[in-house]
Amino acid sequence: MLDIRFIRENPEAVKENIKKKFQDEKLPLVDQVIDLDAKRRAAITQVEELKAQRNKLSKANGPLFGQLKKAEGEEKDKLQAQIDANMAAVKADEEKLAQLDKDVEALEEQIRKIMLTIPNIIDPSVPIGKDDSENIEVERFGEAVVPDFEIPYHTDIMESFDGVDLDAAGRVSGSGFYYLLGDIARLHEAVLAYGRDFMIEKGFTYCIPPFMIHGNVVEGVMSQTDMDSMMYKIEGEDLYLIGTSEHSMIGRFIDQILPEEKLPQTLTSYSPCFRKEKGSHGIEERGVYRIHQFEKQEMIVVCKPEDSMDWYEKMWRYSVELFRNFDIPVRQLECCSGDLADLKVKSCDIEAWSPRQKKYFEVCSCSNLGDAQARRLKIRYKDAEGKVQLAHTLNNTCVAPPRMLIALLENNLQADGSVKIPEVLWPYMGGKKVLEPKK
Repeated sequence: MLDIRFIRENPEAVKENIKKKFQDEKLPLVDQVIDLDAKRRAAITQVEELKAQRNKLSKANGPLFGQLKKAEGEEKDKLQAQIDANMAAVKADEEKLAQLDKDVEALEEQIRKIMLTIPNIIDPSVPIGKDDSENIEVERFGEAVVPDFEIPYHTDIMESFDGVDLDAAGRVSGSGFYYLLGDIARLHEAVLAYGRDFMIEKGFTYCIPPFMIHGNVVEGVMSQTDMDSMMYKIEGEDLYLIGTSEHSMIGRFIDQILPEEKLPQTLTSYSPCFRKEKGSHGIEERGVYRIHQFEKQEMIVVCKPEDSMDWYEKMWRYSVELFRNFDIPVRQLECCSGDLADLKVKSCDIEAWSPRQKKYFEVCSCSNLGDAQARRLKIRYKDAEGKVQLAHTLNNTCVAPPRMLIALLENNLQADGSVKIPEVLWPYMGGKKVLEPKK
């Protein structure tokens, strides 16, 4: 969310940013919110003037009451009339103030709703494009190999180890859910445990957050569009199931003023994630690729504004390093302007190589949100001069099985149907180095 003063002083820059995000339907909102803000400030000025006038009249009555006690006859009547007139004016002012307070409150609510929909200013380095088809490949890591044997669909690989049961999950919970079993379930947990320890070694603090959050936190961490398409609400309560631990981890700092020496906050969090996953689903999104429930290890940074781009660079590189430790080739893809969610300043995807599909697919998303979440949630810090400033927030997927499992199984599958376990996972698999198919 932008500062209303910034919009007021830079309306053309805000409009140009909206155009870069190909959201021309939002252009009228800029003038609309500026007009509402002008009315709000005018109403506040009236409130201040009326309060000053009311105080003046109230003070004026003090001496008049003193004179009234000593006065007689016509003079007493005049003083009483003056006091009554002042009191009537004070009462009238109070009625006007009550109405103006309601007007200001209504204007502020209208402004807030519009401000939540005006996109954040993107970084100048972000490529301009309409949607994810115009994202730009920046760099590849590892050799993308297509073996000389056929690679089955990922659920077929899992089934060869008696490792997945989608039919039972469908009967119990519906589509978009799964049972993981045996070695595949253990591999799933091994990946998460390694991701946890990998981030701890990078100096991040491990955290398990709440898996449900209040509506005001949801509104603070994501756009309304994302909220409607992703979040599950608990019926009858002001609680939502988190779509990622970023939501509750950033929410942890709501209404906080952090000492400068406590920054950066570097946290890695485990959680289950729950998502509606509305929208079109292609054939490559069946199985356990796009699902309503999964587990994830996340990385979160809250830092000073001048440090956020350095952290952005570090964080996506951590993802590359982790995936290469699993012997999975990846590439970094710079997200274009039209593919950025409204709160994001800059974002990139890490995509893993799928030898079966002969293409890359998304496994991590790293984002710098600038002060957008901090402004909504009032996450601040006190600098060396004692001035209160808004912090910057960043997030990145560390590892998110079962999507990670797809990449791991495909890239480590052998011609005989066995799967090599990456060396870094051996300790988490009880020393097991190879998964042997059962059928």
